[in-house]
Amino acid sequence: MDWATVLIVMLGALCGLLMLGLPVAFAFIAINIGGAFFILGGENGLVQMTRNAAGSLTNFQLAPIPLFILMGEILFHSGVAYRAIDAIERVITRLPGRMALVSVAGGTVFSALSGSTIANTAMLGSTLLPDMLKRGYHPSMAMGPIMASGAIAMLIPPSALAVLLGSLAGISIAQLLVAGILPALILAALFSVYILARCVANPALAPVEAETRRLGLVERWTPFVRYVLPLSGIFLVVIGGLLAGLATPTESAALGCVAAVLAALVYRSLTWEGMRKALMETVKISVMILFIIVASQTFSQILSFSGATNGLIRTIEALALEPTAILIGMIMILLFLGCFIDQVSMMMVTIPIFIPLASAVGIDPLVLGVVYLLTMEIGLLTPPFGLLLFVMKGVAPPEIRMQQVYLAITPFVIIKLAVLALIVLLPQIGTILPEAMR
Repeated sequence: MDWATVLIVMLGALCGLLMLGLPVAFAFIAINIGGAFFILGGENGLVQMTRNAAGSLTNFQLAPIPLFILMGEILFHSGVAYRAIDAIERVITRLPGRMALVSVAGGTVFSALSGSTIANTAMLGSTLLPDMLKRGYHPSMAMGPIMASGAIAMLIPPSALAVLLGSLAGISIAQLLVAGILPALILAALFSVYILARCVANPALAPVEAETRRLGLVERWTPFVRYVLPLSGIFLVVIGGLLAGLATPTESAALGCVAAVLAALVYRSLTWEGMRKALMETVKISVMILFIIVASQTFSQILSFSGATNGLIRTIEALALEPTAILIGMIMILLFLGCFIDQVSMMMVTIPIFIPLASAVGIDPLVLGVVYLLTMEIGLLTPPFGLLLFVMKGVAPPEIRMQQVYLAITPFVIIKLAVLALIVLLPQIGTILPEAMR
């Protein structure tokens, strides 16, 4: 078969299996078995596929994934993160849309500790949403900031998906983790500006809270110093070592786990049951990710061996498009896929094609990595199958309709798209911190 036929058959069969509801890893494995037999060469091809699977799991670069997941799970199940949210609420006072701003600040802080968009959104939703609705906040102003800031965990280290992306795409994991920090902070700042502007223009979205006993300076800042600053130290332990070049991503992740355990011990929040839950969730998520990595590596090799990857690159090069135009085309494909499939599937389907293409036309792999993370973050929030939309519906009161969830996130998705366009125009946003690290 020619390369175009191979590409169409493999991608078409993959999409068909995913539409039938087959789990992502099993869909890829089924395609890989067929591809290995017919393209790599019968039984020898199947043997080679098995060797590739074993080899892909012996990659030491994958070690940070379970460690970062464990760090976030310990902080989540120990309850330390909830105390930090309460401390942030005490500090932010007398501002329009105060609780919405608390959700953005709290979501950004916890993103730097958990690395999980789902855990971040679920925690913020279950903690802040009932109180915000009770105080009279409009559902859109209550739910939108929670979902938007919860998704920031995709960009801010320790992002497990950033480690996975770096491993699959051959991008420096340390630099990719650091590259997401500035775009994430820009997003958080723009969310806050939007909330303030909307609440000033329409005070009904966030009613002024009834005057309660004013907290003294000590009462306001003591919980912040006690809970938020020490937890920020965990982030500094993880990222400081990377920025200074003193630790590899694996070593930073291990130090983060130790720091999370020590924090839980200091706050007397570490229990055997909480530790058991954290370990079990870490195992479940890690096994799922490693299963997917096995399938992805073989899928990439089959496409490469068949000539599909090189054939597609030669075709696009013949069009003589500018690298920026090709990058925009990649973004459009990723945004479209984000509406229908999960983030890991997006990477697995596109990386075997996009990474060689980006290398051939001169697109900075680090910029492409940041674009990947931000488009996957947007995919978590776009209907009809954005995962965080369903997480929010799950923690919201029964009277909240799915349509209200969609409307709540719309302005924040527009902000994320604007930042994505800004990164395309000014790639330095994604490369300035990694350059400083070098």
